[in-house]
Amino acid sequence: MSDFKGLIRDRIDQLEDLAEASRAATATVELDQTRQGRLSRMDALQGQAMAKDAERRRGEQLGRLRAALARLERGEFGECLECGEMIAEARLRADPGTTLCVTCASEAEKR
Repeated sequence: MSDFKGLIRDRIDQLEDLAEASRAATATVELDQTRQGRLSRMDALQGQAMAKDAERRRGEQLGRLRAALARLERGEFGECLECGEMIAEARLRADPGTTLCVTCASEAEKR
């Protein structure tokens, strides 16, 4: 499980770099009808909304990865928070922030 620490930190770094690079996309869209038409402004507002949603999802993912790093430090990384069984390594490699095994995740989806 020690190699997961590097994997998690790499993903955190990537997400933080991506967040920094996309900050301009979430800036306030100015209302200047002399410079741009109504449709261009609507496109800009839609792009801004999409960028803000992407930023929100990145924030959630960062939180999950930081929590995974904390679980790793406590020796609890890889344990399903529902049933306590170990989560499959392939699942953890695909998403190190996951907290549920496949069975519990499937049950949670049904609820």
